[in-house]
Amino acid sequence: MERCPGSSHEYDCAFLDEAITDGRVAHGTSVREQYASDESPHAGRLPDAVVWPASTDEVAAVLAAANDRGVPVTPRSGGSGLEGNAIPTAGGIVLSTAEIEHVEVSPDDLQATVGAGVVYDDLNERLAPYGLRFAPGISSGDVATVGGMVATNASGFNAVRYGETRDHVRRLEVVTADGRVVECGRDVVKTSAGYSLKDLFVGSEGTLGVVTEVTLGLIGIPEHRRAALVTFPSRVDASGAVADAIGSALVPGAIEFIDTTAVKMLNAYRDDVSFEERPTLIIELHANNGGIEEDLAFAKAICEDHGMRSWEAAAEENLDDIWQARRDKYHATKAYREDWEVALVGDVVVPISAYPEIVDEVARASEDLDLMTSCVGHAGDGNLHFTPLVDPDDEEMLERAHELNERVVRTAISLGGSATGEHGVGIGKRQFMEGEHGPALDLMRSVKETFDPNGILNPGKVLPDS
Repeated sequence: MERCPGSSHEYDCAFLDEAITDGRVAHGTSVREQYASDESPHAGRLPDAVVWPASTDEVAAVLAAANDRGVPVTPRSGGSGLEGNAIPTAGGIVLSTAEIEHVEVSPDDLQATVGAGVVYDDLNERLAPYGLRFAPGISSGDVATVGGMVATNASGFNAVRYGETRDHVRRLEVVTADGRVVECGRDVVKTSAGYSLKDLFVGSEGTLGVVTEVTLGLIGIPEHRRAALVTFPSRVDASGAVADAIGSALVPGAIEFIDTTAVKMLNAYRDDVSFEERPTLIIELHANNGGIEEDLAFAKAICEDHGMRSWEAAAEENLDDIWQARRDKYHATKAYREDWEVALVGDVVVPISAYPEIVDEVARASEDLDLMTSCVGHAGDGNLHFTPLVDPDDEEMLERAHELNERVVRTAISLGGSATGEHGVGIGKRQFMEGEHGPALDLMRSVKETFDPNGILNPGKVLPDS
């Protein structure tokens, strides 16, 4: 893990004590150090202050005052980002939205209006009595907040059926760099009125404005869930089954790919599960009628066509345990080899027909560069994650891990995919933006200049230096 250096420029943030009351401002070094990093390996700079506004008006007061003084502001929510999205690169202020956590459910409209600081799992717990949920199914749901999910357009296990965060956002309340409060979108499923500013803010990682409130569309909790653990002779067979399943118009609730190395790590980490150590798919189907058994049989037939070795149907009462094991994969990787660390968590997405090719590319690159790399992925929408383990004291090994990442990302882009499927750009993926977007980057820079002419909002993120 890289260490965060001190800021090259110190900003006087005493004005925050007037904008925010009740002691929700920290100037002390020990607190500031906690907000100089996140779950990523990227280095930031020590902020000059940390502030926790409890309302949209307080966010507006902070931004207006910071903008007048040219003080950088780094918005932050749960701190679970993996690309350095929410760590400061220029000192200044870290603005946490964790205190903005109101929830108002409108079950008749299948909607909920929530503060940016509401944690994903907590929201779904509040929604469960209504038979509703916010659907993307992210693995860090115990810490990630709705505001952070909007900022990175997060998604996860269930995106193949229900879409990413963007697909559920109806309306946003956003504070711009100069302190204006604007509403984007309406509390309806569709609108054709004007430019969709709402969609511009989703995925902008706090570089255009700070999201304070979100109206989300919800889905009903499915009446029936069926799942199976399926093993295959090779990673190509497993990923080929995914491509055929999606291409055949099967709409699963989730399809997760887990390679052999990842399975070994999970088995070593958890005492209550024991997976067969082969390339594995977790296939889950959802329905509110009796057709789910036919869909499960269809999925099994596709897997048989790709040489599956085993098919183990999971009882409905065991599904949560299976998914918890999958959520534990990151922790299992970190714990697998004592004194070694996860160099990075790769995140690419490709057209579904190219999924076997990107899975194979990770394996080839790992072999070429002599790295222990495990893979999992939300395979149904073409998303793949890869995590090389390295000796943190071996600089040359760490360089090889970053070489692997660059090779896989550039391959994904060449296949018509993207450098990031759900983690966002942050610091780590800026170098790939030109290869993915080309001349469109100039338009993005124009948008940034319009919304944030003084460049105070989350500097050093998303857009590469011109």
